[in-house]
Amino acid sequence: MIAENTQTQMRKGILEYCVLLIISRGEIYASDIIAELKAAKLLVVEGTLYPLLTRLKNNGLLSYNWVESTSGPPRKYYTLTPEGTAMLGQLDVTWLELSFAIAQSKNQTNP
Repeated sequence: MIAENTQTQMRKGILEYCVLLIISRGEIYASDIIAELKAAKLLVVEGTLYPLLTRLKNNGLLSYNWVESTSGPPRKYYTLTPEGTAMLGQLDVTWLELSFAIAQSKNQTNP
């Protein structure tokens, strides 16, 4: 049970980074973001993603366009703003630092 809680917290901690990475590849619809996150075993539901997208937009990291759909109402497609791209760059550095720290911790031997 303790491991599951820690795993959940780890996934929540990297969710924003993963969402920015996905959006950085180009304009994308929210349900496609959810599908990619689920495929990566981050198991995100709409109730988690939409508030995150709103917060990222309100912080100036995302913008969106409404695109007409042939199968229903218009869809909101997200892209990174220049500020979002800069933030992603900072998170890339942090991720590399954390990955290095974890690798170093795993490789150290006790004297």
